Amino acid sequence: MSLFYITRPSTLKENAPLLIMLHGYGSDENDLFSFASELPEELFIISVRAPYPLQPYGNAWYAINFDADNSKWSDDEQARASMETIVAFIDDACSKYPVNKNNVTLLGFSQGAILSYAVALTYPQKVNRVVALSGYINQNLIPENTNEMDYSHLSFYCSHGSVDQVIPVAWARQSPKILERLGITHLYSEFPVGHGVAPSNFYELKSFLTRK
Repeated sequence: MSLFYITRPSTLKENAPLLIMLHGYGSDENDLFSFASELPEELFIISVRAPYPLQPYGNAWYAINFDADNSKWSDDEQARASMETIVAFIDDACSKYPVNKNNVTLLGFSQGAILSYAVALTYPQKVNRVVALSGYINQNLIPENTNEMDYSHLSFYCSHGSVDQVIPVAWARQSPKILERLGITHLYSEFPVGHGVAPSNFYELKSFLTRK
């Protein structure tokens, strides 16, 4: 397993649904893991630490240059490298733990959500569901031939804060349009918060995971 991670085992001894958590920029594996105790007991939960350490603390999936034009610039090459690392991690987790490789959910926040979208749309055979919190689809990270790919088994839960000061809600609003064009089942919700997860948002994502 190429990345540091923490786990919460499932109550099932085999074929457990796997949930992999991918945190946002400047955070670590403990952040989203705080949700774990509130999520269905059948889920085998793995919360992963991103590979690039930041100073003075936290980690990132890829570099962001905050001085660039448009106020930010993302290192898409690093992002693609992290995508490959996540795909390899999924394979490793499915071989190491008593989980069902055909029942994998990615739950990502911010950078983690951006990469969850990208991994699912690039390697749909690896993922079944995505919970994308406060992120968007970076079109530079997804293949050009998406219209030729089989996304029929995928479902997405996407949410965003309507007053998000980090990732504009206008970017997030493009995601359901793209998913619709690709014929992918999805639910998109907005909440009157900034760059974070409101209690009502958590309740809705928990409901999505429980139903699935």
